[in-house]
Amino acid sequence: MTGTASVPAELCAVVLAAGEGTRLRPLTERVPKALCPVGNVPLLDRALARVAGLGLVGPARVAVNACYLGDQVVAHVGDRAHLSVEPGDPLGTAGGVANLRDWIDGRPVLVGNADAYLADPAAPPGPDVAALLDGWDGRTVRLLGQPAADPAAPGTFDGHCFTGFSLLPWRLVRDLPVVFSDLVRALWRPAEAAGALEVVPYPGTFYDTGTPADYLAANLHAANGSALVAPTATVTGRCVESVVGAGARVDGDVCRTVVWPGATVRDGERLRDVIRAGNDLTVPATATSGPGRNI
Repeated sequence: MTGTASVPAELCAVVLAAGEGTRLRPLTERVPKALCPVGNVPLLDRALARVAGLGLVGPARVAVNACYLGDQVVAHVGDRAHLSVEPGDPLGTAGGVANLRDWIDGRPVLVGNADAYLADPAAPPGPDVAALLDGWDGRTVRLLGQPAADPAAPGTFDGHCFTGFSLLPWRLVRDLPVVFSDLVRALWRPAEAAGALEVVPYPGTFYDTGTPADYLAANLHAANGSALVAPTATVTGRCVESVVGAGARVDGDVCRTVVWPGATVRDGERLRDVIRAGNDLTVPATATSGPGRNI
């Protein structure tokens, strides 16, 4: 599939952006994970662009949930999507969808994790995941996935790792309780046990950006081996294979580093394999061990 011809007319999308991003602390003490930039684009904007590439735009077709640092998410989304602000603690992936039951209102739903970084050189965002919709019977659960290094490992589905997007029929969403719960236990595993779960392979690159290592790796992939510098950043020092955000200033030496918007790298500083936020926060990234890879 190369366009939007197979997108069901009644399909809606939910982008999950309520999580705390605990593994990315202390970065996520300042900014919710969904708004952390990858390649100088907030992860949430990448997810919204992907569903827009399928023709799903506006508050009638797209919803975003928010909870942790939710005021930042609400302000960032504005009127681009319907907003579901969860009181108290986040409801989890299934509880967040259940909380949107009245908005979903009988429609099938494409659910995307805001923190999933996807990139396919053969297709733009939207068409790159459109195979998830191709030939769907409207009854099964579909997951986007990539072959796992160990097909029998816990957490895999039909030998695949989940890569951030799922397709759910209304008949299953309708009965989800508005309590803390996750889609894996509430819907996906029961559907798998009933023979009603399908995995659609994703051919590009995927990182879940959940750890500093994978977050850095996603940024370096977006930079494509060069320095990706925002137009309003100032770089007087050395900048190699790094991402420098809007309004940032780099007077020192950075390599394989993410410099957040507005952050500063002072003259004499040498940063390698880290994320710099503000003037004072430097988060190291160890080597990735995980699911993000190009296949």
